[in-house]
Amino acid sequence: MIKLYVSPSCTSCRKAKAWLTEAGLDFKERNIFSEPLTKNEIKEILSLTETGTEEIISTRSKVYEKLAIDLDDLSFNELVALIEKNPGLLRRPIMTDGKRLQVGYNEDDIHQFVPRKVRLYDAKDKARQLMYLEMRQQQLV
Repeated sequence: MIKLYVSPSCTSCRKAKAWLTEAGLDFKERNIFSEPLTKNEIKEILSLTETGTEEIISTRSKVYEKLAIDLDDLSFNELVALIEKNPGLLRRPIMTDGKRLQVGYNEDDIHQFVPRKVRLYDAKDKARQLMYLEMRQQQLV
């Protein structure tokens, strides 16, 4: 099951939700402001990042500017506690299935959540369609 962490006013969050719905993928949506992440959830997200805090922290957010801190000066546990207390620090949306993580909405990257069997089927179907079109064009020439 895909977990979709959002905030209500986030346009990218709405796009991600619409894409997942249209793709027919099961997901559980959660507003990180009305139902903040637990320490364990934050640790899980951090464990899936490729670049650590840079990937999930919004350094352009008002919360980050207001706190005026250097994240490099914090221990891991201090960072987790800071995020737990200030969910506005997180970039949104955050999507994870426990193996993969996507932060922000990117239409190319979100396809990683489509099951491999479906992606392979779609690729084969597209190849058949292209072959058919090519044959039709040759017949017309």
